[in-house]
Amino acid sequence: MIRRYGKPAESHRRYRLRRGAYGVLWRGGQVLLTHQGAPRSEFQLPGGGIDPGESPLQALHREVREETGWCIGTPRRLGAFRRFTYMPEYDIWAEKLCTIYLARAVRQKSAPLEQGHTATLVDPERAVDLLANSGDAAFLQGVLRWLR
Repeated sequence: MIRRYGKPAESHRRYRLRRGAYGVLWRGGQVLLTHQGAPRSEFQLPGGGIDPGESPLQALHREVREETGWCIGTPRRLGAFRRFTYMPEYDIWAEKLCTIYLARAVRQKSAPLEQGHTATLVDPERAVDLLANSGDAAFLQGVLRWLR
């Protein structure tokens, strides 16, 4: 069973399954986050939806590049979680199935390609508090426990 974070599904809503790949990305003792300015201002693990015909790893590399401008290396799957949320940018209620990877942030090749995103390196303990969703924060906390 895949653990749920956040609010449970509302029985009167129809949810669309949205699979995604996200990364806990390390660089010099810090974590690379993306700040998304709209539709809500929030810090997130870089990543996003898996397009048709795309593998989770292909999606991870593409999404990290789009949201941060960085290239990543040595991704390793940590696990997955799900959450139920409204996605205003798509006007859908979604059951997000989030696969999380641990990877190195290798180098920044460009500014973020996706409008409204900013890449930032953050102290990992502070990053846990900044992350907008509890699933992202839980996986980052798990990595911190493993590193100790």
